[in-house]
Amino acid sequence: MSDSFLDTPLPRKPLIAIAALVGFSLLLVIGAKLSGYNPSQVAPSPVVESRDIRFIDAADGTLIVADAGDRRQIAVLPSGNAGFVRGVLRAVARDRHSRHISMDTPFQVARLADGRLILRDLGSQRVLELNSFGPTNLGAFAAFLDGGTPAAAPAALPNQAGQTGTTF
Repeated sequence: MSDSFLDTPLPRKPLIAIAALVGFSLLLVIGAKLSGYNPSQVAPSPVVESRDIRFIDAADGTLIVADAGDRRQIAVLPSGNAGFVRGVLRAVARDRHSRHISMDTPFQVARLADGRLILRDLGSQRVLELNSFGPTNLGAFAAFLDGGTPAAAPAALPNQAGQTGTTF
């Protein structure tokens, strides 16, 4: 059985073209890495409105949202409601716990000049772009920036009594 393929030389021009393309691609990648280029990075937009907030988990499962500065109540989220807010807080609590960051550190809800809404963890400096979760979930956090829910008229928060850990 003869193998006629082994007797045929490989075409030089296509091999040279492939090698040149691979080399050029590697040069582009190395140049991008050295220059700090990140295609997923969005250009920073200035903050036009922000509010530092705290989340307080009450003994009955209610989640109290309060202004971090004057400790005034912004919203009350009954147990079993606000699943998106609670899910975000559980993820942040896990992250803070792994980094040994106190849960007492406030968060910042901010509206940027380009219309995006972000949640910044002031403990870890991680930023969560809330627009990517849809208008309903965006509205859950926008309410904290805009003054809370109508059912949560501003009132002074009680002392630390009746609060539990960070179960959210």
